[in-house]
Amino acid sequence: MNPLGKSDLLVSAVSFGCMSLGENAMAYKDLLRKAADAGINYFDTADLYQKGLNELYVGEALKPIRKDVIIATKVGNQWRPDGTGWDWNPSKDYILKHVDQSLKRLKTDYIDLYQLHGGTIDDPIDETIDAFELLKQQGKIRWYGISSIRPNVVREYVKRSNIVSVMLQYSLLDHRPEESLLALLHEHDISVICRGAIAQGLLVGKAADSYLQYTDGEVAKAAKAVDRVANESGLTSLDVALGYVWAHPAVATATLGIRTTAQLDEGIQALRRAATLSEGQQRLLRHSVRSFGYEVHR
Repeated sequence: MNPLGKSDLLVSAVSFGCMSLGENAMAYKDLLRKAADAGINYFDTADLYQKGLNELYVGEALKPIRKDVIIATKVGNQWRPDGTGWDWNPSKDYILKHVDQSLKRLKTDYIDLYQLHGGTIDDPIDETIDAFELLKQQGKIRWYGISSIRPNVVREYVKRSNIVSVMLQYSLLDHRPEESLLALLHEHDISVICRGAIAQGLLVGKAADSYLQYTDGEVAKAAKAVDRVANESGLTSLDVALGYVWAHPAVATATLGIRTTAQLDEGIQALRRAATLSEGQQRLLRHSVRSFGYEVHR
């Protein structure tokens, strides 16, 4: 288990991204409970997912073992009344109102980690922070963080708030956080919750396709490097993809979007192996892709 920033939360190195859960009640309950039984203790959802149903699924499945797991959810995206989409709303009033709805759906009286689900530099950031701090005082949340890939937004929360975590997209194929964010967060004892470590499956066997700034040929080259390290070390490609992001000390957990038993089994085995890559292996992987950084929101 790894400490989550300055908090007293200890999280498993592999965590369960709940967004991909289907609507088969028996299947999602079995998956979540099997994950918990195997040592995965961090479950990440959001009020946005399935218009709140995802939180309901997570709450129902984990209620019997609530004290043994860490539940994280997110707020800030407001569904329109006609259901056609959502709008960004980081206001204090919105957050204070919607935390109660999340608590009800999650069947709990506290949220372990409450995260702002996005953010822009034009937000009323101090007002948003006030909302989270008040919820901490009220005992409705234990800790808070943000989910953002915008460096300028992350820097503001590092300076102005008591966040304990930032959820970032980070992988061999999206190494933009290595430019400055990972070091900044580590320096301030703020943990990274890594999403996208397998780059939509492109690093673990999915047919090569273009990804961000990379062509399908460049993606294939990166996947080949992952396979090479895996084959030389007796590991799986998932082990290597996770090992790459785990290598940075800022990363506390890598969240996998799990929707099938097979995916869960692979995640459990990766957690148990806890692959550690050598510096040489890390360099080999990193040299298999060209460098690029964030172009906007810097």
